[in-house]
Formats: sequence, structure tokens, C-alpha cells
Amino acid sequence: MSQARLMKIHDAATYLGMSVTKLKSKGLPVRRDGGNVLYDRLDLDDYADNLPYDGKKQSEGVEEWQKAFD
Repeated sequence: MSQARLMKIHDAATYLGMSVTKLKSKGLPVRRDGGNVLYDRLDLDDYADNLPYDGKKQSEGVEEWQKAFD
């Protein structure tokens, strides 16, 4: 089953692997549908994609290995 596109705060926090308090502190954009405050999965993915890496990305090591055989 795929993840819902729009999520309530508890689901969005779980999706990112953080607490609700930490998610609220990030100031990520939200959408509103009536009284519901919803986080868009695409915004959550964008946030996660733009977090810095600590060390090399796994794909960088593969690229260096491939260059050795070119």
C-alpha cells in the first residue's frame, strides 16, 4: 500500500521519523481542508531530499569504483 499524499501531523511526523514537536519546529508548509491541517508528502520528500549527508552518499562510492574500470 502506498503512503497517502496528504497526511495529518502524526502521520507526517512518523513518515519523516521524527516527533510531532520536531516537525512543528521545522516550519514546513501545510495545506488546509476545512479544519484539517495536512502535510503534503511531496513537501515532506523535498525536505528529506535536501537534508545534508554526513559523509559520502552510497552512490558516490559506486561512481568512483566504476571510474576505475573506464
